[in-house]
Amino acid sequence: MLLELNISNFAIIEDLNVKFTKGLNIITGETGTGKSILIDALGILLGSRSNKDFIRTGEEKSLLEAVFFLDNINDLDCLLEEYGIIVDSDRLLIISKEISKTGPSLSKINGKNVNLSMLNNITRNLVDIFGQHQNQSLLNIGNHRILLDSFGDKSFREVKEAFKYNYELLEKEKQHLDSISLNLMERDREIDMLNFQIDEIQEANLDIAIDANIENEYKKMKSVNNIIEVFSNVFNSFNGNDFESIGIIDKINSHSIELEKINDLDKDIYKIFKRFKSLQYELKDLNLECINFIEDINFSNEQLMELEKRLDFINRLKNKYGNTIEEILDYESNAKKRLEVLLNQEKEIKEVKSRILKIESILNSKGENLTSMRKDIAKKLEVLIQNELELLNMDEIKFKVDFKRLDNYVLNGLDRIEFLISPNIGESLKPLSRIASGGEMSRIMLAFKSILAKYDNIQTMIFDEIDTGISGRTAQIVGEKIYNISQNHQVICISHLPQITALADSHYVIGKEVSDNKTGSYIHKLNLEERVEELARLIGGVDLTDTTLKHALEMIQMSESLKG
Repeated sequence: MLLELNISNFAIIEDLNVKFTKGLNIITGETGTGKSILIDALGILLGSRSNKDFIRTGEEKSLLEAVFFLDNINDLDCLLEEYGIIVDSDRLLIISKEISKTGPSLSKINGKNVNLSMLNNITRNLVDIFGQHQNQSLLNIGNHRILLDSFGDKSFREVKEAFKYNYELLEKEKQHLDSISLNLMERDREIDMLNFQIDEIQEANLDIAIDANIENEYKKMKSVNNIIEVFSNVFNSFNGNDFESIGIIDKINSHSIELEKINDLDKDIYKIFKRFKSLQYELKDLNLECINFIEDINFSNEQLMELEKRLDFINRLKNKYGNTIEEILDYESNAKKRLEVLLNQEKEIKEVKSRILKIESILNSKGENLTSMRKDIAKKLEVLIQNELELLNMDEIKFKVDFKRLDNYVLNGLDRIEFLISPNIGESLKPLSRIASGGEMSRIMLAFKSILAKYDNIQTMIFDEIDTGISGRTAQIVGEKIYNISQNHQVICISHLPQITALADSHYVIGKEVSDNKTGSYIHKLNLEERVEELARLIGGVDLTDTTLKHALEMIQMSESLKG
């Protein structure tokens, strides 16, 4: 039950606090005083998207808060526990919303931040708002199935969920079939291309260890003349190039012999001699290594051309399939896998088609079951709606649920459902959207709400000017129907009709006033005398007369008698 609503800096509302009671709460007020703003604020608190334009002029943020008392809502308790929202022993649930000009809008439940999805999942168990726009939802045939399904029990919902699961499975299999069922010409073309690519890579007979260094081998062979020239100069320096030129090795040998003669004269000379001796061995070894390197160089133009050809071939492969030998080989591996898929595609297509047939068989069975259950629900609903319409002074109207089988599966079954009515005795049934007036739409939707109220656990129902298009005796009947709902639910109703207002358990008036050149709304709970005056205004307009006041008091007294 909604205990309290607090609104700050929202549209023309500066600061508003209203405490609601059990039973039937009626809100009245002149057009433009803020009745719709009140519903907008509550809608945003319950999960509708907010807009920075709602922030009151000159303010930086708007604050909204609703306090609910939870009364034996076990399903909601489980959901709150799942979301980590703690409810104390007082069973209060406080929902708040901050709308800021500079930052994101923030929603909290009992101090814990929640997103819109979490908020909607929780509040749909708390409040049902029924406004004028919902009358128009009856014009949309797509909503007829939704309304009918809302009367289904747990077993119906389980069958519906099973159908939905298999439908989504079917869609995935169809998408998979589309992805693998290439056009035959495209398939053959891709197979030819993959075979060519695989053959081209295999023809290269790539070896990571060898081919990774082939570029260095090519560079070395390309520069073999320069290499020989450099090593020749080194060889000449080591050994001398004629009889007049003495090589480094001979010089070191000569110096080593001389040092050997005097190395016993001083320990430091001995150290120098040892280093020369070591250098002598090192130079001889290095000279031998240079000789061997030059002798091992095998060079021919044919060999150079082969290396150049090999290198060009590998570079062409790199341009096509990857920047390294590893990447080229990975490409080959993936191409083989894709080729295998294409070659085995016919087998996979058969398997997918077989799975699709099995799922369709399940959907046919579940769909037929769903249709049968819906028709059972429809029969009961037709009787219930007919009874409610008679109570709402629409006893000449005949109501029926029409079924047509769809050509294709849809997410919610095989049925196209449409509500039909016959507005007068002897007239044929026709689509509701073509012949019902605004007042009739309001009463038909009220009939649905009256029935749903008996089956759901929602404690608070809000009716936003559903009395549009009705008057007189019909208004009285609609008022009594709303009052009957309030016997088991908290009802908050915005109305402009005295017949409905007179039935209030708690009556509030919303108005507006100007202060400091700013317009603001206020709300006030009326005592008996104020109720009489407000009801008289609804009956006779601005000028109150003794007659309208007396009439208003009589209406309240008659309503109290009726309620008793």
